Amino acid sequence: MVVSCLERGSDFARQVRLRCAGLRVVVALTTVGLAVFTLTGRAQDAPSSVPNVVRPVGTVKAITNNAVTLATDAGATLNVLIQDSTRMVRTAPGQKDLQGATPLGLAELQVGDRMLVRGKPSDDGKSVLALSVIVIKRTDIAAKQEREREDWQKRGIGGLVKVVDPGNGSVTVTVSAFGASKTVDVHYSKDTMIRRYAPDSVRFDDAKAGTVDQIKPGDQLRARGNRSADGAELSAEEIVSGAFRNIAGTVISTDPTNHLITVNDLATKKPATLKVNDDSQLRSLPPMVARRIALRLRGGTPQPGENGSAHPGAPAAEQPAETRPAGGGGGRQGGAPDFQQMLGRMPAVTLGDLQKGSAVMIVATEGTAASPSTAITLLTGVEPVLTASPDSGQAAMLLSPWNLSGAGGEAALGTNP
Repeated sequence: MVVSCLERGSDFARQVRLRCAGLRVVVALTTVGLAVFTLTGRAQDAPSSVPNVVRPVGTVKAITNNAVTLATDAGATLNVLIQDSTRMVRTAPGQKDLQGATPLGLAELQVGDRMLVRGKPSDDGKSVLALSVIVIKRTDIAAKQEREREDWQKRGIGGLVKVVDPGNGSVTVTVSAFGASKTVDVHYSKDTMIRRYAPDSVRFDDAKAGTVDQIKPGDQLRARGNRSADGAELSAEEIVSGAFRNIAGTVISTDPTNHLITVNDLATKKPATLKVNDDSQLRSLPPMVARRIALRLRGGTPQPGENGSAHPGAPAAEQPAETRPAGGGGGRQGGAPDFQQMLGRMPAVTLGDLQKGSAVMIVATEGTAASPSTAITLLTGVEPVLTASPDSGQAAMLLSPWNLSGAGGEAALGTNP
């Protein structure tokens, strides 16, 4: 739990105490209440013996001699003073207590590391005299996120929610790719981690702890777990869901200065204005890939040498990068390629590159009354796709698996789904 607090930052209300005498760690989380752990994992009720103690959590931004600049998850900047008597330990991501934690020297601390500090605040509240510090190294977090990202690719599915059945503990998801679709029953239990995307954020890291009650038909959902032999069922270890907008249409106007784009939504026949920010992915679909998707939507299968596909007998190295499986699990043998990795290889575009009348497909946040939708993924060069599909919503749904793939910091998959 203490590690989850350090890793997820603002997802949890952080109240953490490390007691030097006995090294007791207390973690108060908004969703699970109060849990007290010793290094051996025994639960105890142990109030702190040191009055006027604060427990900030954040990311190391700078280190000068024995002073550490900490950007806290609450949005403040603190100067943390490390004393010779300060107890510093390093723990690994995913640990629920400090069993296995190792001593850490100040010289080993690096910018980007996550820190949980227990100490005495100054009168002005701008600095803290550290009594004890728990550290998770940024390299350890990055390695864990990469492992999770690969696991999402291997054991994850993504699609649109069709049915929610609390009685059977399952959610039926329609998984679509290249016009073909199938349903998968995602089974959950009390041990399944359920998260929900924020209505005004495109970041996986901003997803909050959620409940099954929040999942509705039409939502996008990604689940990770063990699949049945026929692929029709999945026992979920983790579920992340959100209400997103799928938009297919043509550009009416762009406003690069204010980071806005207005699109004529082909489904509603109405203009839709969306924000674009640094987390938005704007890509151009290569013509060859657009033609292949269009052919699939019409129910056809590309033949060797057709529409730019490889000639008979051509080795994988000679196939176009967009059609051959990517290394490191990027492709799926006997199935559709990994679209998230394909998307990452497509040419990036800017709002200034988009012309009036350009066809686009967009996945965006739901938005709120106070904030318009934000584009998660915008794809241009999709004229063949929209021409091939009479249902513009079906065409836009092709992006659905892309926005939720990955986990832990990926826009998807941060990371993180």
